[in-house]
Amino acid sequence: MQSSTEQQNTPKKTGLLANILINVAIPAIILSRFSGEDALGPVWGLIVALSFPIGFGLWELKRAGKVNFFSVLGVISVMLTGGIALLQLDAKYIAIKEAAIPGAIGLAVLISQFTRYPLVTKFILNGDLLDNGKLYAALAERDNRALFERKLATAGYMVASSFFLSSVLNYLLAKLILVSPPGTTAFNEELGKMTWLSYPVIVLPCMVILFFAIWFIFSSISKLTGRELESFMQQTE
Repeated sequence: MQSSTEQQNTPKKTGLLANILINVAIPAIILSRFSGEDALGPVWGLIVALSFPIGFGLWELKRAGKVNFFSVLGVISVMLTGGIALLQLDAKYIAIKEAAIPGAIGLAVLISQFTRYPLVTKFILNGDLLDNGKLYAALAERDNRALFERKLATAGYMVASSFFLSSVLNYLLAKLILVSPPGTTAFNEELGKMTWLSYPVIVLPCMVILFFAIWFIFSSISKLTGRELESFMQQTE
């Protein structure tokens, strides 16, 4: 149970709208509209556009006061994109990078399924949301802990599949859109287009799978414990 002081010291999470605005909308607009020779130019257009998600990611890390794996990965991903483009390397390397990061996460989730510490518990059984001690005690009362672990393993495969899907879609989207040489206005415009399309083409389908996995586990909790999910939620004051 969190005290009022702890709640005051816990930074509020940035809203979805602000995340989309800073990480998607603003960079995409700069890349698409202000990368011409009559504006910022292709190099400075790219630098200014990518400075928003990089700066936002670093600010989030500092504000949180602790290292968040996905925030760090996001910053590294954007910096790699900028580095590849500024060095004017072949655009195929961006496609490979776009596929490699979610692919590596999916592989890590999959491998962890066969260890004592499956990563799916970090995605779904978040200690900030659920009282896991209370949950497992309720499962033990009905001798359903082993069955719940199997349900959790199934959800783990769903989560891994969402990252593998993201990997494939990222690669295809980059290969289809990034056809101009890096360091040109056309390339920046294509990068902006890819940024815009990443949400409807990649993020939404993957989020559907993730939300289904969460729903699957939450509904299993109610069935296997005979209690409402709300009874296992962390209580705050």
